[in-house]
Amino acid sequence: MRNLKKEFPVTSQYIHLNTAASGLLSETVLDFRQEHDLDYLIMGSLLKDKQDTFMTKVREGVSGFFNCEPGQLALVPNFSFGFNILLEGLPKTSKVLLLRDDYPSINWAVTSRDFEVVYADIDANLEENITAKVEKEKPDVLALSLVQYLSGIQIDLNFLKQLKNAHPELLIVADGTQYCGRETFDFDASGIDVLGASAYKWLNAGYGNGFFMFKEAVQDRVFPKTIGFNSVRGKYKQEENTFIGKFEPGHQDTLAHGSVTAAIGLVKSIGMPAIEEQINLLKTQAFEAFAERGLLADMVLKRKNHAPIFNIKGDQKLFNKLREQDIICSQRGEGIRVSFHYFNTEDDLMRLLKVIGH
Repeated sequence: MRNLKKEFPVTSQYIHLNTAASGLLSETVLDFRQEHDLDYLIMGSLLKDKQDTFMTKVREGVSGFFNCEPGQLALVPNFSFGFNILLEGLPKTSKVLLLRDDYPSINWAVTSRDFEVVYADIDANLEENITAKVEKEKPDVLALSLVQYLSGIQIDLNFLKQLKNAHPELLIVADGTQYCGRETFDFDASGIDVLGASAYKWLNAGYGNGFFMFKEAVQDRVFPKTIGFNSVRGKYKQEENTFIGKFEPGHQDTLAHGSVTAAIGLVKSIGMPAIEEQINLLKTQAFEAFAERGLLADMVLKRKNHAPIFNIKGDQKLFNKLREQDIICSQRGEGIRVSFHYFNTEDDLMRLLKVIGH
């Protein structure tokens, strides 16, 4: 992995182990944003005359990166925006299976409505817990995060594919905010019906942008009510009833959405194989080091699938000590959450372990 401190200047000042909370701004994305706003400054509305063509290129770039048909991808300002539109389009009588203590943006959005809700527990047997609930409760929808924000536990994507094959009537809706950008993902080949994500974390695309991908059959079960003039603008939204248009009712921010394609361009220039290799290296080393020091919960130790996100045992005193040493992380739950991205190094991990002092 090439040295990325110039690309991500923050890493020259801090050890940033906090991508699970917020990604970084790269020089590549900054260059795009400066050029975009300079164009807006000197062109004014003439720049907006090209908005439809610009957003079509964004849609095609993002959909191509995740292997989704462009006409099945909606560009949204964030996950919550798209997810709430989706929920409003579900039948009111739907039964929804959630994971207990999953990310609030998922669970709160579901429980604030009148759906019948059932839960599966998040522990070492997550997949078995989901299967048992699906077979017993027969929910219409499973809504979950691919990666748990508190623990870093990652659902087995092969399991979701098997679950969909065994229960084709189950609508599987996933939040990929803590996943997309870390490893190669083929949406069309997955068992997921709907995947939404905000792009400000692992894609390092800044704020105000996200996307939702849909399998074609979803529009036969979900009927969003949102609509606006932008719902029919652009190459893939030329009819009033276009499904993805219901998720794009108003003016879209070309600065924010264009940042996603700039961020994806950086990922491609580095190469997903190199990114995956670096993340997996750090993830494995961190897991082994934390396990040896007794810093991980039992349910994490028993899992085969895990993200490069770890909630290590630590109190306010340790958190303050880490911040004093310019190690950026977050307090989550009863511990301290650290996360490793491709711009992190083995030296970052060693510094962290030295400060922890076990």
